[in-house]
Amino acid sequence: MDKPKYTISTAARLLGISIPTLRLYEREGLIIPYKKDSNHRLYSDADLERIRCIRTAISEDKMSIEGIKRILSLVPCWAVIQCPIEDRDTCAAYIGHNAPCWKLTHKSEFCQGKECRECIVYREYTDCNSIKGGIKTLLQSISLPDGTTGISEEIGARS
Repeated sequence: MDKPKYTISTAARLLGISIPTLRLYEREGLIIPYKKDSNHRLYSDADLERIRCIRTAISEDKMSIEGIKRILSLVPCWAVIQCPIEDRDTCAAYIGHNAPCWKLTHKSEFCQGKECRECIVYREYTDCNSIKGGIKTLLQSISLPDGTTGISEEIGARS
């Protein structure tokens, strides 16, 4: 497991951003820092990589925080964690597309009470490449109406 080890000030310094910016990313649901019993935040190397991806999306790709949240909301968490179909009807992540699943209040039995920071959806979709790669993998495993599976070779080759 990627161990939280950097204080908020150290993480901000390593990333070249301000502490209020880190707090903004947390408030907006883009990151979930580890919180000690004292409520002090700690960040892991994976957290720093996630923040670098966010910073690249904002500064180079000219995406807004809202746009990043919407992209993260499209990660099909229900497929990743294989939540039961009956739980999906009341799942805000399955129904909506406004925020990543870890930012939502979970009413389903499957996710309720679980620590989102430890969830595979949050852990595995850490940086820009893992988000794209994870979605490609999921698409390749989907059964299509014509009996084939996944995305076509042409689409897969372009990405």
